[in-house]
Amino acid sequence: MTRRRLSKRQIERIRAIQERRRERLANRPEQALADCEAETPPEEGLVVVRHGASLVVEDHAGELHLCVARQHIGHPVCGDRVVWQRGEPGRGLVSAILERQTVLSRPDYSGRDKPIAANLTRLAVLIAPEPEPSGYLVDQYLVAAEGIGVEPMLVATKMDLLDAPARAAFEQRYAHYCAIGYRTLWISLEQPETLAPLVEALRDQTSILVGQSGVGKSSLVKALLPDRAIQVGRLSAATGLGRHTTSAASCYRLPGGGVLIDSPGVRSFRLGAIGLAELQWGFREFRPHLGGCRFANCRHDQEPGCAIRAALERGEIAAARLANFHHLARGAGA
Repeated sequence: MTRRRLSKRQIERIRAIQERRRERLANRPEQALADCEAETPPEEGLVVVRHGASLVVEDHAGELHLCVARQHIGHPVCGDRVVWQRGEPGRGLVSAILERQTVLSRPDYSGRDKPIAANLTRLAVLIAPEPEPSGYLVDQYLVAAEGIGVEPMLVATKMDLLDAPARAAFEQRYAHYCAIGYRTLWISLEQPETLAPLVEALRDQTSILVGQSGVGKSSLVKALLPDRAIQVGRLSAATGLGRHTTSAASCYRLPGGGVLIDSPGVRSFRLGAIGLAELQWGFREFRPHLGGCRFANCRHDQEPGCAIRAALERGEIAAARLANFHHLARGAGA
């Protein structure tokens, strides 16, 4: 069927409608500010949900408020401490993002860094016997954590799937992470007592669980948050998103203290543009040897006099880690 061409007047009418819509969208934060009572002082709050243009902010009393953000303040995400003002009951306006201690980001489709979560203090990288773990992905998470100053840990789930010999082989396969100082936990939801060290590690921290699809992150979150359904209900009521709340990055209060950020965006994580020096520093076992290569621009591949390759031959660096370093260096353009 031949498409009917729009007249000049119809085109102008459509443009006028679109412009009015843009103006209304742009003016929403200012209108929200105008709706705030003049005597309402600015407050500090915690962003607990980010879904599109909507934010849910938790106040000092633990109450939730649906907010909009001023333009040009940046991109608030879960874990951000913000300055906000109350409007009508349950509503407010975010006017500033307070300084972040840490921020976990990943590149968007245009290659620009997009924040995922802020003010993290713990990053738990999940692996499991099934699906087959990706060491390349694990090392991306670890490099990102090292780069932002967050203490990472490795958590192996579904260990009940392995008999004793298979478990010993699996643990040996990842022993090099323990050797270079990464805390590693071996857990199973079928054995609740194995969760105790993880619960203690997350206590009073702001944490995020990361890992590839299928490692059991959702099931683990439910185990760590026995009142999750109640918390989800509160967030749903505040946002009006209903079941869609569970598909938005959200902060949950842990029973023993602390915050757990559950974000769907961490399953497809990848590093953005990163320089060689930063990438090298992200491999903590490289650090004692940096500066010891014959050539200042050594890429630790085939260059003579390479201190990193010498450490590899002495067993101080795992071959899998060096291979992932080279893969990341090529992929990130370092």
